[in-house]
Amino acid sequence: MRLLRCARNDRQKLAVLEYDMQKQFESKRRRVMKHEKFTRRDFMRNTSVIAAGTIAGALAGNTKAVGPVHTSKIMNYNEKMHYRRMGKSNLMISEVSLGGHWKNRNAGRYWDSFANEEVPADVAKNRTDVVSACIDSGINYLDITTAAECLCYGEAIKGRRDKMHVGADIHNLGPRGSDRCNVKDQTFNVETCLRLLKTDYLDIWRPQAKMAGKLGTSQLNTDEEVESLIETFQKLKKQGKVRHLGMSSHCRPWLEHVLNKYPEFEMIIFPCSAKTRAKGETPVKGNVEEVNPGHGSDQTQSIFETVIKQDVGIVTIKPYFGGSLFKSYGKVKFPVMGVGSKTENDLARLTLQCILANPSITATVPGLSTPYEAENAARASYTRPLGMTAADKQWLTEITDKQWENLPEEYQWLRDWEVV
Repeated sequence: MRLLRCARNDRQKLAVLEYDMQKQFESKRRRVMKHEKFTRRDFMRNTSVIAAGTIAGALAGNTKAVGPVHTSKIMNYNEKMHYRRMGKSNLMISEVSLGGHWKNRNAGRYWDSFANEEVPADVAKNRTDVVSACIDSGINYLDITTAAECLCYGEAIKGRRDKMHVGADIHNLGPRGSDRCNVKDQTFNVETCLRLLKTDYLDIWRPQAKMAGKLGTSQLNTDEEVESLIETFQKLKKQGKVRHLGMSSHCRPWLEHVLNKYPEFEMIIFPCSAKTRAKGETPVKGNVEEVNPGHGSDQTQSIFETVIKQDVGIVTIKPYFGGSLFKSYGKVKFPVMGVGSKTENDLARLTLQCILANPSITATVPGLSTPYEAENAARASYTRPLGMTAADKQWLTEITDKQWENLPEEYQWLRDWEVV
């Protein structure tokens, strides 16, 4: 109460109140973990976390106890948006942020490159309008994975770089190729990002690791290759070109191995949808087996335990199964116009709320094709504390389960991430 009385305005009061609630949540989580006996029902009752899907049962809290963050220290602060600490980086990130992908002219999910590095005028306008809607909504993190995205968003954030934290890597220049896992090539990767973005630094360099595979094969990056990334990061950080280090991967055991061995990593990126659920306390047949086993990881526990222990932030991707959650998947081409379908807008918003019911997650980064999609996504954060109605939960579960059973071939790998 003393902190509240000393607050200068309503925004400060709100920030302090949210911090106190997070602290109470963390205290409860620690007590629960200490006794190691709780049920999902107990967790839901004791913490008042409401979710539409099974992910809400995750063990909780990706942050360690820290002092309250004054709202003036949060980039692009909006009192309606909720912000979360990205682990030991201490960056405060909007829990709904902006993924780099959006629909291309063939109804695909992303743009890879542009001829002569020239952004078409209609594309540049679209990205500028979407970024403007994000900034107006309080979104403050942008995650980029292709050269085309660097070019487009470089134009879109021109003159307002101070409104967005930027995490980037160019997938076909990154460490998915072993021949590129060296300081020279990864320095070129980062410097290409900077050149195309027309910026002097990346808030987060988050290279994309090899997609997936088994221990001892060339399908996963070796420790030596990971160490080359760390060496590159340390060199570029001294030069002021990067500030924080992350990693994107589709292999949970490998990510756990990296986090446990290399404290230099401050955030990770992996898929998460309304279908995702955390591993339970008691191992059962359905949540022990891994498609990508190895690296000595404890396959009976959730990756969120490792994240909590190492104080690492999580950014999750593929909230909409790469877009296949929606009936319009593969049918709507760029430029997407209008306010979209109410059904799909509701589905998108509730999906994000479901994902964010897990407090170990820092942010989810949906791809947003229109300003209205950006505004709708932001509302997932604005209204999340209200929880979902029973009808919303049932509706979301039914649609998600149906679409999950009909995942297109290119997204069958998401099944590896049903239980994490």
